[in-house]
Amino acid sequence: MPINILAIESSCDDTAAAVISDGKVLSNIVSVQTAHELYGGVIPELASREHQLHIVPVVDSAIKESGITLSDLSAIAFTRGPGLLGSLIVGVNFAKSLALSLDIPMIDVHHMHAHVMAHFAEDPMPSFPFLCLTVSGGHTQIIKVTAHNEMEILGQTIDDAAGEAFDKTGKMLGLPYPAGPLIDKYAKLGEHKFEFPISKVGKLDFSFSGLKTAILYFLRDNTKTNPTFIKEELNHICASVQETIIETLMLKLIKATEMTGIQSVAIAGGVSANSGLRNRIESEAKIRNWKHHIPAFQYCRDNAGMIGITAHYKYLSGEFCGHDVTAEARLGF
Repeated sequence: MPINILAIESSCDDTAAAVISDGKVLSNIVSVQTAHELYGGVIPELASREHQLHIVPVVDSAIKESGITLSDLSAIAFTRGPGLLGSLIVGVNFAKSLALSLDIPMIDVHHMHAHVMAHFAEDPMPSFPFLCLTVSGGHTQIIKVTAHNEMEILGQTIDDAAGEAFDKTGKMLGLPYPAGPLIDKYAKLGEHKFEFPISKVGKLDFSFSGLKTAILYFLRDNTKTNPTFIKEELNHICASVQETIIETLMLKLIKATEMTGIQSVAIAGGVSANSGLRNRIESEAKIRNWKHHIPAFQYCRDNAGMIGITAHYKYLSGEFCGHDVTAEARLGF
């Protein structure tokens, strides 16, 4: 009998469900909550209410697209954390209810662990060990991966994440949320014209709070003398900010390869969809003779496919959770 897993992801503002059979993704459905665009960021209470509206039709779509039935399921997987507590609770409670009704086991999944495991959704897959630069709106980490279920954080942000730096910069520039893709778009039309500070904190840790402050003062000072400065220089500002963030990330990743001797690298998380970062990884891989892995776009953003892939390997090793499991907004790695 195949191992069929229904996976649910509800850590932030995307409601997602996927079906995985013997480690192969049969369906991967994501419902995007557009209501947050009006507020320039995710509103936690609104996000949890939207999950309640979307989760049943999203799961139904995932099941239908997969071609299997609920009775064919071997287990239910879900994101336990980290994330927005209200959003996580919706997914956890739905998974509990469905697992109880079907009398099948549950598998809890760490959201950031799943971003790394997205690399095992499609070929070519990384071989162990490898380093994964995991970059999203809430996290920035360098992770040493030695097995499907064995990972170690070598470095991480001590304050803000790279994805947040993109979005907050976009807000300062008057761009709609989420701003990361727009900054990427405008950066292609500009040049690295302006210099911003690159954090040197720690050995492999990151910091982006200072960069956000520097951008704030830069925009304030230049718009004082020229009110149309942002409009006139938007492409160059975006190119300069993006290059600074990428350089900050790459300096630490390069240092990690030198410290560990590991020459296989990967990127994951929402910011791994950024064209500048993807191009930089490819160019550095050629220079440094790295084996590099870049995820397909559907596995960069929050999705349930990566939750299901992670759960598949936990299923094989017998790592199940009880029905007393709770959502954890700050779940440790």
